[in-house]
Amino acid sequence: MNTKGKFLLIILSFSIISYSLIGAPSAYSQEVRDVNPPLLLDINSNTFDIGDTIFISGSVRDYDRSSDTHSSDVTVTIKSPTNNIAGVAQITPKTNGDYNHTFVAGGQMNKAGEYTVTAFWNNNIATVTFELTGVTGSNVSTPSVESESKQSVTETPAVESVDEEPEFILDEEPVMEESKSGGGCLIATATFGSEMAPQVQFLREIRDNTVLQTESGVSFMAGFNQFYYSFSPVIADYERENPVFKEVVKLTITPLLTSLTILNYVDIDTEEEMLGYGIGVILLNIGMYFIAPAAILFKIKNRK
Repeated sequence: MNTKGKFLLIILSFSIISYSLIGAPSAYSQEVRDVNPPLLLDINSNTFDIGDTIFISGSVRDYDRSSDTHSSDVTVTIKSPTNNIAGVAQITPKTNGDYNHTFVAGGQMNKAGEYTVTAFWNNNIATVTFELTGVTGSNVSTPSVESESKQSVTETPAVESVDEEPEFILDEEPVMEESKSGGGCLIATATFGSEMAPQVQFLREIRDNTVLQTESGVSFMAGFNQFYYSFSPVIADYERENPVFKEVVKLTITPLLTSLTILNYVDIDTEEEMLGYGIGVILLNIGMYFIAPAAILFKIKNRK
């Protein structure tokens, strides 16, 4: 073997040894990260029927209520097979970082197929999937609390007709799960610091007591939620990490909150009134956020 060949062999050998030394720790580090991820997510079954209880649980590894950056809530979304939002919840973890929430299959979750459950916390994401059969029934075992109450009834001889099975009532179809679970206004909650803040309560009351009382309002919220929850978890997390950004968001949404107070002073009893006032509020916000700044910039430019 000539000198050139020996030199190339030495270079190749050195490269292989270097890769082995560098690659092994990297693989080990990746394995450690996978064993102890920052956000865990799990569900109680892989298949559900309409009316079944979907129990979501998990844990946050670095959760710390005393920290401004590690005390944020966990946001959980459920997306349908068509990638539409079928459920949303904002969950405050326990002191040890564990969290859980319960959804009921039904309402927006009414089509058979694969649903995706996603948890967001401080830019960390965890995802699981489940199959919805689309049929009414109980594929998942009944919670123990219900079975205990049922047993106590059978032990009382004075009570009759205890053999009747409990029925699921599916007449009420909530527009979004977060309206029952509290929260839901992720950006406003992060901006004003609490779900009990007056501004957050005001938004929730407008949504539940005014907008969702008409079919046109329900349709609007269904479309709005698809857009809003596509970015709001990221915005809310960044607000908790960056106080300056939080103040900017607070300044930005204040005109929106002011414009919505109009709905407190009008009576909306028909679909036409909901459409009229709704379109009026939307146009008012377009004027405040886009037309007015553009007009001001245009005048400043002309003066120069």
